[in-house]
Amino acid sequence: MARRRRNEDAFYEEDNERDDHVKLDGVISNVYAGGQFEVKTDAGAVVRAQLCGRMRKYRIRVILGDRVTVALSPYDLTHGMIVYRAK
Repeated sequence: MARRRRNEDAFYEEDNERDDHVKLDGVISNVYAGGQFEVKTDAGAVVRAQLCGRMRKYRIRVILGDRVTVALSPYDLTHGMIVYRAK
């Protein structure tokens, strides 16, 4: 019997390709213990966010004043994940 190959594209989707998140740009305005950050978005909202797994895996550092992209859940717009740090 021949085995079917799984669709590998479905397993390797990047965070940028997800359509169920709301993406906003902003600036880190406060740093909390435990890897939590407060992000003031360009839209004026203040969001509490943490680093996504890929940023933790590759040890990307985020400090106060950095420009970042935050992915928000459409169900709770006060919490999010930092998915990108601008250079």
